[in-house]
Amino acid sequence: MTTEINKAKMYRFVEFINTADERLSKELISEDAIFYAPTSPDLIKGPAGYISIIELMRSGFPDVQWLLEEMVAEGNTVAARFVLEGTHQGVFFGIAPTGKKIKVQALNFYYFLNGKIIKEYGQPDLLGLLHQIGATSV
Repeated sequence: MTTEINKAKMYRFVEFINTADERLSKELISEDAIFYAPTSPDLIKGPAGYISIIELMRSGFPDVQWLLEEMVAEGNTVAARFVLEGTHQGVFFGIAPTGKKIKVQALNFYYFLNGKIIKEYGQPDLLGLLHQIGATSV
């Protein structure tokens, strides 16, 4: 039953990351949660920390949307593959807006306790994103 509950929570989580709704962040994310994100050398913590991750993406891509393409759950762990789509309309990692559309994947692992996310390892394709906005030729 826990696996099915966690999968249902992931669909609510997608609603949260696409809206940055603070109410949903508190419903879905533990105050003690930690997030490992390649966009920060430091651990990001709690609901407010996750909102800061979303705000970083929205600062460069105000229309960014995460689409949950695939999910595998076992016990208290959920692996999720997302596709992120948006338009580069703001400064992102020091790169001026280009107006280019992006479409990149992310593969993240989520860990749940008592119906809330307590940890995430996030792996968005930042190199692919930077390439699509013309910041790298790799």
